[in-house]
Amino acid sequence: MKKIFIRSTLVYILFSTIVPTFFLTVLAGFNLPEKTDFDEEIKVTESEEFHEITGKIRKGETLFDIFKHYELNLNDLFSLKEASASIYKLRYLRVNQPYRIRLDENKQINSFTYWIDEDTILNITCGEEGFCAEKIPVPYEKKIEHIGGVIQDNLISALGHGKESLVLAQNLSDIFAWDIDFTTDIRKGDTFRLVAEGFYLNGTLKKYGNILSAEVINNGKAYRAYRFTDEEGTDYYDASGKSLKKTFLRAPLNFRRISSTFSNGRYHPILKITRPHHGVDYAAPEGTPVSAAGDGSVVFAGRRGQYGNLVILKHPGGYQTYYGHLSKIHERLRQGTEVSQGSLIGLVGSTGLATGPHLHFEMRINDRPINPLSISVPRGSDITVKSTVKFERLKAEQDVELASIPPGNFLAIEGKRHGNPGSSEG
Repeated sequence: MKKIFIRSTLVYILFSTIVPTFFLTVLAGFNLPEKTDFDEEIKVTESEEFHEITGKIRKGETLFDIFKHYELNLNDLFSLKEASASIYKLRYLRVNQPYRIRLDENKQINSFTYWIDEDTILNITCGEEGFCAEKIPVPYEKKIEHIGGVIQDNLISALGHGKESLVLAQNLSDIFAWDIDFTTDIRKGDTFRLVAEGFYLNGTLKKYGNILSAEVINNGKAYRAYRFTDEEGTDYYDASGKSLKKTFLRAPLNFRRISSTFSNGRYHPILKITRPHHGVDYAAPEGTPVSAAGDGSVVFAGRRGQYGNLVILKHPGGYQTYYGHLSKIHERLRQGTEVSQGSLIGLVGSTGLATGPHLHFEMRINDRPINPLSISVPRGSDITVKSTVKFERLKAEQDVELASIPPGNFLAIEGKRHGNPGSSEG
């Protein structure tokens, strides 16, 4: 599913309060330490056979800096870089990512381990023929999580704190983005249930995977989604087998309120005259991300009169969308640039004729202005006839899973092993 605007806006709101967490663990057969404490900046351990240095990459730090600090053999550093060059370049070390260096009794490199990301480890070992590098997938155990809750304030707080809860909230928002705006439509007492993949390491949940099915009851109306894969690909569908995707998003940004609606005769606050207002004004803080309402191509990106900084997109079916008063237009946008629904095109501002920061959003069909709030937008494709039986079977199974979740309990989680007993899936 294409990345959509909810993801960028939620991160925009919360990025300053969420601190990413990373981890280390045992990987049998890959010479990784049995226990590593990365709460400390640097840890040096001794054993009869090996001397180990473990830590996290600091801001501005390079592998050369680490070797120099511990007076390690620079020839080994060059050998490590050469060995890993074809699979991962060691100059791309990222801040806060863990590493481990194992030395033999002569202070020569026995192995170097670096966590590239939460899914992949770079492991370089020294053998008879020199250093050999490989990427190792983190051996997660996949389970099925059953999660339910009641929304008191917002979806994120209902799911709990932390990076993984934020990601789960983003994914759930993405699924229902065409029907529910989780920043403006949510009401106190709304409920949610979802069945999702959970990935565990040493018995601890590290991250969530795909949401397999979900239900949100918003203002008394129930919305359901089922993740289904057939020969056409993977998508989320409602109970009738229709894709949840629509041609256009409900709104191209996370807004506080609609400050001005579509009208054929609105009194302009600056010009002091009555004239048509063929768009919708979304009041939002300066710098709020603005996303493409639908797939299309750029017709215009630049400064234009009272619009200020303006982006115009052309969409299939004769539709055009206008995004005015932007403080900044995304640098990649040029005439003819293809954009996908939900991709970032600019930031909210007050350029042109505007009394304050807001997005002026217009929609036209065959160059005729239409009200974005009143049009009926068709959904995407339906389940194919030959996949109907398979989908109905999956839906019935997921309905049972969803019905088993008590929505009144905060994070009512019941873990189930996914796949064969004793297996681990990554």
